[in-house]
Amino acid sequence: MASKSATDNLDFSGLFRELASGVPGVLFCYEISADASTHRIPFISSRVRDLFGVSPDELLRDASELFNIIHPDDHDAVGSSIQQSFQDLAPWQQQARLRLRSGEYRWFEGHSVPRREPGGSTLWFGQFTDIQAHKDLEFGLRKSEAEAEYQLSFQQLMTSLSSDFINSTIGDIDDKVQTFLARIGEFFGVDRVYVYRFSEDLARMTNTHEWCREGVPELKGSQQQVDITGFHWWQAQTKSVLKQNRVVFIEDVSKLPKEAVAERELLEEQGVAAMFCVPILIRGVVEGFFGMDSLTVRSWRKDQSDLLILAANLLSEALERHRLEQELLNQSIRDPLTGIHNRRYLQPRVEEMMSRFQRTGEGFALAMLDIDHFKRVNDTLGHQAGDRVLQEFGRLLQEQFRGTDVAARYGGEEFVVALASASHESARQALLRILERVRAMNVEFKGRTVPVTVSAGLVHVVDLRPGKLSTDAMVTEADRRLYKAKRSGRDCLVDASGKSRL
Repeated sequence: MASKSATDNLDFSGLFRELASGVPGVLFCYEISADASTHRIPFISSRVRDLFGVSPDELLRDASELFNIIHPDDHDAVGSSIQQSFQDLAPWQQQARLRLRSGEYRWFEGHSVPRREPGGSTLWFGQFTDIQAHKDLEFGLRKSEAEAEYQLSFQQLMTSLSSDFINSTIGDIDDKVQTFLARIGEFFGVDRVYVYRFSEDLARMTNTHEWCREGVPELKGSQQQVDITGFHWWQAQTKSVLKQNRVVFIEDVSKLPKEAVAERELLEEQGVAAMFCVPILIRGVVEGFFGMDSLTVRSWRKDQSDLLILAANLLSEALERHRLEQELLNQSIRDPLTGIHNRRYLQPRVEEMMSRFQRTGEGFALAMLDIDHFKRVNDTLGHQAGDRVLQEFGRLLQEQFRGTDVAARYGGEEFVVALASASHESARQALLRILERVRAMNVEFKGRTVPVTVSAGLVHVVDLRPGKLSTDAMVTEADRRLYKAKRSGRDCLVDASGKSRL
């Protein structure tokens, strides 16, 4: 009789279960009935209890408990993949997050091979294993790639905006700032981006530029000359920002401290839930701030402040360059003594008026004014007194005329005023008012009152013959009439109708 081997008495069912428990993954056999109305798990490694707190005996009757631990976001994908394998009898493979006994989710990947049974049911034989380490590596790589792409996109944005500012002209700086705000707002996905400027005494702030996402109400109209003397918390934050080179970041407006009650009320009234503000420094002086709002509380990047500081620095540099260019331009087109425009600026503006008259018939007038007995002031009181008279007269011209008009110092004590969109009579009345205001000017110099009057020659564009229309012709005729006013006793106006004096 043959001797029995050592394995003849082994319980192979029990042995398989022991082997299954030693496999790193979870072995299983999954069954769907022929009519697909029920599903169960005839066999699964005992590790399912240790990992997920699910009883194998419970799964033997109904597999639903195992499906209940699938992450809600992955549930549909798992069901669809099983359905596809059921129809095609193709091997099944799927990744999903499963809930552990601790309550946290980890990524697992399942593999199995289906088999159709004689009775019509379908069995899958396979395993699912923990792939969280692989997922962490994958997510890390994706995050690194996404971060690199984000940083590259930000650098490209800054380069593009810098190029826009460099190529801007003095006349289009506002449009460039508006474009800057829009692109910053869209890049960071916020609801409102803006620039505020402070008054010289830092008591008021004015919204000068603003971009809002579609559907978000604008605030610019209501944010002009806003009194900020009562915003003590805000002012303290601003000072701290300058010292530490950081931004004002309000992550949740509703959680502002008690001392910021005025600031919280204003922001909540505007619907702001979170905000960033970065000072705008021009020549080392805080001139305002650049900021952005979110109407909902949200999570922000850890380096959000650093990115906004870079953006604010770009904006500050652009505004500083614009101011320098404006100053240089003003030096070239403004008279340094009186601050009003000079002949260089006057010529093209009058030519524009002339061109508009020839196209549309819109009338305009030009007057030449000369301060009476100016040499006598210089000779008796000195050139400083003469300069004071010129400055006061220049200031008066700036105050009395409209923004569309042009007042310029022509040379010495002679000034020219070009009145846009003016009839002959309206121009005449405007000049007579100037003569009256000058008589009441009474310039004070070293305790003495210097009486001042002016003579003026006025010409309207219709006074010239059609074939003689030119800027030079108007200036020549105005000068001729000014000379006539001087000869007529000074302190008067001469135009086409003759001498006038109020």
